Amino acid sequence: MVHTREKPRRKSIERVQTGVRIEKRLLKVLKALAAEKEMSLGDLLEGVCLHAFEGKQPFSPKTRELIAEFKTLYALDLTAADSHRLKDRR
Repeated sequence: MVHTREKPRRKSIERVQTGVRIEKRLLKVLKALAAEKEMSLGDLLEGVCLHAFEGKQPFSPKTRELIAEFKTLYALDLTAADSHRLKDRR
């Protein structure tokens, strides 16, 4: 008996353009990661959010190593612990 794995059917969605303010170095890391994965920044953010909403890890160990390299390259020293303690420079 041969089992073939069907591809999941794509879901039709509606995307909207939005203006989001985000920390400069974090954005650089996200853009670099999206470029490395050959995907748009929006697609990357959607995937991260959908994984987070289900309590799932969005990145493989190999991708987390790549993220660490980008964080070093762009001097991103923020951690999850900083997420509720950020303030804009005046």
